[in-house]
Parts: sequence; structure tokens; C-alpha cells
Amino acid sequence: MAPTIPSSTGPGSPWARLRRTSLWRLLALLLPVLALVTCVELWMTRHDALEAANAAYDRSLLGALKSIDANISTASGGLSAELPYTMLEFFELTASGHVYFRVASSDGLVELGNADLPLPPGPLEPGVPRFYDAEYFGESVRLAAYRRKVDANDTAVPATADGQPGSVLVQVAESTQSRQEFTRRFVQRAALRDGLVLALMVLGAAATLAVALRPLSRLARGVQERSPDDMTPIADTDLPADIRPLVAAVNEQMARTQALVAQQRQFLDDASHQLRTHLTTLQMQIDYARREPDPAQVQDALAAIGGEIARATRSTQQLLALGRSDTAAVEYAPFDLAALLRTVALELLPQARAKQIDFGIHTPAPEFMAVADSGLLREAVTNLAANAIAYTPAHGTITLSAAGDALGWSVNVEDNGPGMAPEERAALGQRYRRGSQAAAGGSGLGLAIARSIAERHRGALRLEARPEGPGLLAIFWWPKP
Repeated sequence: MAPTIPSSTGPGSPWARLRRTSLWRLLALLLPVLALVTCVELWMTRHDALEAANAAYDRSLLGALKSIDANISTASGGLSAELPYTMLEFFELTASGHVYFRVASSDGLVELGNADLPLPPGPLEPGVPRFYDAEYFGESVRLAAYRRKVDANDTAVPATADGQPGSVLVQVAESTQSRQEFTRRFVQRAALRDGLVLALMVLGAAATLAVALRPLSRLARGVQERSPDDMTPIADTDLPADIRPLVAAVNEQMARTQALVAQQRQFLDDASHQLRTHLTTLQMQIDYARREPDPAQVQDALAAIGGEIARATRSTQQLLALGRSDTAAVEYAPFDLAALLRTVALELLPQARAKQIDFGIHTPAPEFMAVADSGLLREAVTNLAANAIAYTPAHGTITLSAAGDALGWSVNVEDNGPGMAPEERAALGQRYRRGSQAAAGGSGLGLAIARSIAERHRGALRLEARPEGPGLLAIFWWPKP
């Protein structure tokens, strides 16, 4: 039985799990913020409710205070106060708790009501009532205090010891139980309301996020339904504007991947073609040597086989260098460019001597520092110099030189060979493209390798006619990183 493949868009699919994870992650980030905002709002609501309760209940407290003050008289020659007991009883009922009062003269001779009621903090301004909170016998109370001045000529309340006119202190207090109960009910209703609002906000946020993630779900389904070799750009016509940059980046990455796959496929095709040609030639030469009875002819065949093996080895090395130049990461580091040219010259000197070529180098200084990938650069210069040796006739001249300025560095390979036409120079550098003056046995990869390495360094390879006469000038230039 074939294994069951889970759906890519079902409830157990990776995308569905990702969507649920993203949704819960966003909700987990939103919930603490919303809860904090709700708590702050509840604290402010409690504060406002307490202020509103104090304002409402303080009006009743002020009414009782003024009622007592209105019944204080000194007309009889002494201090008299007719207490409004009916009003105080009614006030006690509306306050849902105990009510206390006090009337006291400044000389201490008159003291009515609850004599030990807490005094207000600080002195009272005559004629101005003051409200304050205190504790009375372990009970939280709200008090209103009022100091009434007595005329200096009035002997009912004599002046104080410091010469200040006499006064009467009136205090009324009530338990805060009713205020606290009012505030508690108000805050409870606000908490229920805010809890409902919070729940609605969470549900709304979840629904909004689900709707917002729906285009991503469609995008994911579209990508998952593609075949593995489908590299066509993803359409972004029906996607939100904030998702289009992501789609553009994915399309750009797919284009780079497609170019890399095409490059690798081309490399495999080229490599198989090159190696198949060499192997076919080798097989033909071996078959010829087996059938040839003449020992001299066999030796010639073996020499041809050796030459073909050398060409196959060179082609393989160039193919590997081309593959590395296309895919290897460029590792920039300082190095001595003059020393690199000397190393290349010593490596290729036997080939140059075999054709009696004057092979030299020229650098601005014995030590000429540059910054590049020295391994890749050596491969490029080696291929340019080897091409020059291959195309330059015997007794010719080849010069390797280096230069640098504020923009970058360059390596020049100059020879006095036959050169080539301008249109031919423009076409060279393509893989397996060889000039009309190319010697037999070449693969046409040397300039392609050098050009690929130059492009990896964000530089360029230019082929120009030699200024002093026939020949070719190859300029490998790359900018400073």
C-alpha cells in the first residue's frame, strides 16, 4: 500500500500549524498589553468613582454642617445650639452608617456631641468648610469641619489667650461604608463591562488576524501546488501591498536559483561533451595501436595517446576551475600581487622556453599589495598567460604586468602574437568559443574562466589590440572591495 501523504492545506498541514502558531503568538503578544490597558482603565475608573461618590456624599455632609451652624445663636448672651435631630436621623439613614457631630467653642466651655472627633490637619480658615478622611474608633469616617467666627464685642464666646476673637468649631462625620459600597458596585460593573470589551477585542483581533493571514494561506497553497521544476514568478496581483515585497524577493531568489541551475546544467553538458570527445579519441587510438603490427607505428600511437591524455587532463582541470569560479565563495584578503605574478611565471616558464618565448613580468614595486581572492585570481592569470603562450609564435614576447589606482587593481597579459579582429575579440570569453588563430587541441575555456572570475570580483575582462604592433592585450580589472 502506498504511504498516505498529508495534505499541504488541511488542518494538520505545516501551513495550518504555522498559521495557528502565528495567530497564537500574536494573541499572546496582544493579550498582556490589552490586560494592562484594562487594569489601568479600571484603576482610573475606581479613582473617578471615588471622587464622584465623595462629591455626592459631601453635599449631604455639607448640608448637615450648615444646618447645625444655622441653629447656633448668641442672642441670649450665651452660646446656644438647637440641634436638628430629625435631619441628623434622616442623614444617618441615607448614609447607611453612623453619623457623628460636634459643636465646640474656642474657649472650651461649650462642647456638644462627640467631643473626641479627629481634628482636621492644619488650621481651619474661618468661614470655609473642609472635608477630610480619618478613623474614629477603628472605623473609617468622612468629616466636614467648619469654624465660625464670633463678633469681638460678643461676650458669649470670649477671645482666646493670644487675643484672637472667639470662634465656634462645627464638625459632622459619617461612616464611609456607603461610599465604599457605591464605589465597589461601580467598579464591579466597570470590570464586567471592560472584561466584555476585552473579550470582544480579543475575538475581533483573532478574526482580523485570520482574515489578514488569508492571502498568505492562498500564497502558500499556490507555492505548494507547484511542481518541483516550476520556477516561474509568483503573481502578486491579488496580494496586499505589504506582502508584495516578500513575493518580489522570492521571485528574485527563484530567478537566481533558476540561473544557477541553468548554469550547472550547462556545465554538466559541456563537461560531458568535452570528456566524451577525449575518451572517444583515446579509444580510437588504442584500437589503432592494437591492430597495428609495426612497432614504430605503435610507438607513434602511444605518443598520440599520451598527448590526448595530457589534453584531457588539461580540459578536466579547466572544467574544475570553471566550476569553482562559478560557485566558490570569493574570500577577499590582502596579498602580494607581485609575488603572485612571479609564481605564475615560474609555473609556465617551461612551456614558454619550449617555444623560446621571452616571458617576463613587470610590477610597480617588488612588493605590490592588493585585495582579492588570491586563489581564484591565480587561476585566472594562469589561464590568460597559458592562452598567450599557446597563441604566440616561437621567439615571441609575453609580459605580465600589474597596476593599481584609487578605484582598483588590474593585471595585464600582453603578447605579440597574431592578434584578432575587433568582432572576434568581443565574442571571446564565451565557453568553448575559440579564435580563428587557435592551435589544435584547445578547449576554449581559458578566457571563460578568467571572465567568470573577474565577474565574481565585480570586475571585467577586456581584450584589446596591442598598442605597439600586432598582438593582444588582456586586461583583468577588479574594484576595491
